[in-house]
Amino acid sequence: MNHKEQVLKTVLDGLMQRYRERVADVNAILDAMTAAGIINSAADIENDHIAFRTMGVPHLGIASLEKIFLALGYTKKDHYHFTQKKLDAYWYAPPRPDLPRIFISELRVNDLSTASAALIKKYTDTVTADPVNALDLDNGKAIDTFLHSGLWQTPLLEDYLQLQEESEYASWAIYNRYYLNHFTISVHNLPEGYNTVATFNEFLEQHGFKLNDSGGKVKVSPDKLLLQSSTIAQKVEAEFANGKTRMIPGSYVEFAERRPLARFAHLPAFALTREHRREGFEAGNADRIFESTYEGQSRV
Repeated sequence: MNHKEQVLKTVLDGLMQRYRERVADVNAILDAMTAAGIINSAADIENDHIAFRTMGVPHLGIASLEKIFLALGYTKKDHYHFTQKKLDAYWYAPPRPDLPRIFISELRVNDLSTASAALIKKYTDTVTADPVNALDLDNGKAIDTFLHSGLWQTPLLEDYLQLQEESEYASWAIYNRYYLNHFTISVHNLPEGYNTVATFNEFLEQHGFKLNDSGGKVKVSPDKLLLQSSTIAQKVEAEFANGKTRMIPGSYVEFAERRPLARFAHLPAFALTREHRREGFEAGNADRIFESTYEGQSRV
């Protein structure tokens, strides 16, 4: 493993460690899978992708955060636009097929109401230069610390609630910043009986996990080759400015089934690799997955 690969490993391991500590569903799902004999350990799971949410303001957003992953060997791919949610996004292909894709979305802050945009900028305007430019991108621990540090002041609860009324993406991002939004289990690589989103959803619900049902529990791309589902975010206790606390939606777990492309459909399952399967993402699926952190679906 060369230095750049080691840096990337440190970054990805740090993200997953904190994510597993905060999101109880992660270990609970892995434990259920292990108990059922689906996997022997978490190492048996392919992580399809991880996702971040950002604010589209000067010095921040996609243009800033992506520098980290581009420097570590990722390649910028397709653009996605979400009109109703006022979001843009890109996905990034990893330098090796055993590593997760990355999905970074960005809130178009200036498309919000004047009041909401001003409220966000009250916090983000304190960032007067791109913080990634000052980061040592050869230092995995420094990057890990950065991704789990506050870029602006902890918001007031009243500001969080005001933002939530217009954009639940905005309220989630103003509090959580670059905290990992979700990781994704590639179900197509699981044993038969669990290797479709539909059958894996059944397994999850039998074990008491609640799924995001916005647009149906299984989100299907128009070409029928990318199927996705997700848990709904469990609520976590958040401490706001002035010591006020509230239970708010945290992060969640996603599940993806990438079916073989037509020209590879004849291949037996054991011969299929990532390059044989449907790549990229689907705006319609992602639009519904975003709602996994909506207050109306999240639970304690």
